[in-house]
Amino acid sequence: MWTFVSPRIVFGEDALDEISTIGIRRALVVTDRTVRELGLVDRVTERLDAAGAAWEVFDGVRPDPDVPTVLAGADVARALEPDWIVGVGGGSPLDAAKAIWVLYERPDLRPAEINPFIDLGLRGRARLITIPTTSGTGADVTWAIVLTDPAEKRKMGLGNRENVADVALVDPAMAAGMPPRLTADTGLDALTHAIEGFTCTWRTDLSDGLCAHAAADVLEFLPRAVEDGADIEARSRMHHAATSAGLGFGNAMASIAHAMGHALGSVLGLPHGRAVGLCLPYTLEFIAREAPDRAALLASRLGISSASGEPGARALAAAVRNLAETIGNPTCLADAGIPSAAFNGTLDKLVDDAENDTQMVTAARSPSPDELRALFVALYDGNTVSF
Repeated sequence: MWTFVSPRIVFGEDALDEISTIGIRRALVVTDRTVRELGLVDRVTERLDAAGAAWEVFDGVRPDPDVPTVLAGADVARALEPDWIVGVGGGSPLDAAKAIWVLYERPDLRPAEINPFIDLGLRGRARLITIPTTSGTGADVTWAIVLTDPAEKRKMGLGNRENVADVALVDPAMAAGMPPRLTADTGLDALTHAIEGFTCTWRTDLSDGLCAHAAADVLEFLPRAVEDGADIEARSRMHHAATSAGLGFGNAMASIAHAMGHALGSVLGLPHGRAVGLCLPYTLEFIAREAPDRAALLASRLGISSASGEPGARALAAAVRNLAETIGNPTCLADAGIPSAAFNGTLDKLVDDAENDTQMVTAARSPSPDELRALFVALYDGNTVSF
């Protein structure tokens, strides 16, 4: 048995006009300062004004939102008493919006207590709209919440199926201003979602189709979107791919690349999309030794290789690495600018955090602590994984 969870999704040009049909009385708009300075929040508040809704903006979200940030946002929500929370931005504002919504409705909970195994009882006070401004995280359609614990320098994988958005407004124009590097990083995030959603042990037939379609679009259109941000077709296909991959992996799971990437983000400060995209080819090579079939099947469906077993899985890893090189992203931690002293000094924590990450649960091949350490070392040096 499996369950598929999704918001109502409005995709395409003028998707934001849907705001006028929802009947919003008072909205808390959750975002970050960069998104607000770019004028993207204005596009939302203008429509709230036209709908006669009152609103307030909380723009205190930082990259990799932490627990104090969402606690502050929840305080703002309790003072405002909105009937809708509106998240606008990339994965960080959208994850923060979900957490703020939960804590607004459930002030008895600590952020770390948001988990899939309790009844949250949401929607008694408010509902949630998500509006993505990057083409990568899929946070607009997933129920996952990733928050950083600043005391432990650790990312926490949280969330509950109840906190999936009620409405996702997905307009490619909202992502049209992304610079090339952000386009590349978030695009590799979407690809990692798609491939890990397809290869993890909790995948389903329904998630497979979404993930395979998204992976094909990223491989085809990401180089174009990075090269020419004004390429409307590439922007639109990448925005669609990010949402499709979000639906796919959000109803399956991610895997080892995300577990390692979360550790790299919290300990060494790598942007999330760059971190998971760096890890992906190495983790595909790792599962190729003992559990290659799903990766080989995806390689076949994408027209990368007709080989079965380990050769097919390794062909998929090579295609991911080639894509990163094509769009100018680093393919190892050393090339990403991480000093060897910093890496070696944090290696024990990287291994421990990755081993205990929730995304490790669905790995097609579970690494031992020694294998996980070897994976990080290979990732730093850029060595092919052959163990």
